[in-house]
Amino acid sequence: MGRGAASEAVVLLSGGLDSATALAIARERGFRCHALSVDYGQRHAAELAAARRVARSLGAAEHRIMRVDLAGIGGSALTDRSIAVPEAPTSGIPVTYVPARNTLMLALALGWAEVLGARAIFIGVNVLDSSGYPDCRPEFVAAFASLARLATRAGVEGHECRIEAPLISLTKAEIIREGTRLGVDYGETVSCYQADETGRACGRCDACRLRRAGFAAAGLADPTRYRSP
Repeated sequence: MGRGAASEAVVLLSGGLDSATALAIARERGFRCHALSVDYGQRHAAELAAARRVARSLGAAEHRIMRVDLAGIGGSALTDRSIAVPEAPTSGIPVTYVPARNTLMLALALGWAEVLGARAIFIGVNVLDSSGYPDCRPEFVAAFASLARLATRAGVEGHECRIEAPLISLTKAEIIREGTRLGVDYGETVSCYQADETGRACGRCDACRLRRAGFAAAGLADPTRYRSP
C-alpha cells in the first residue's frame, strides 16, 4: 500500500461539466482529491486547459496529466481528424465513441490510487446523457470494480479501491443543479467535441446539444462561450 489514507481519492478530470461535478462531489464527501487528466490525442487541448482551471478552483490536492496515444489507434471522430464530428442526432453508438477510453483511463487511475493508498476513484460517467457509449453504463463500472479487486495488491489484500460514479443515473439538469449547489463554475469547463483553441464551443455537436439542453432544463443561465455562427 502507498503513503495515503482512506480519505484519499483519485478523480478522473476531463475538463468537462460532468467530471468537474464529480470532483466537487468527492470533495464534499471529505476526500483529499488527486485529479487525473489524460492527454489521449483528442482533437483539441482546450479541455486539458479547462481541467487545470477546474482542479485549481475546486481545490484538488494535486493534478496530473498523463499521456496515452489513442490517436495512434484511431477509430473515433475525437482522435482521427479524417472522421467528421456529427452535428445532427444519430442512432446507435456514435463515431465520437473512443474505443477503450474509459477502460484505459480507469486503469491509469487505479494504478495511481494504489500508489497513493487511495480507496476511491471518481469518474463522471452518466448513462442518461452519454450518447449511448458502452463505457458509461453501470454494468461497465461494476465490471471494472470487480477487475480492480482481482488485479491489484490492495484488492487481494482486502483494501479494495471503490469505483464511484455519482452521476451515473442523473439527468444533465440534475448534474448541473448539484454542481451549482457545490460551487462549480461551469464557465471554466469545456464539453464541446470540437472546441477551438480558446475553448469556445461549436454549439452543434452532441456534447453541446446535451449541455445547452441541460442548462435550459435546470432553469439556469448557460455560461458556455460559443463561437459565432
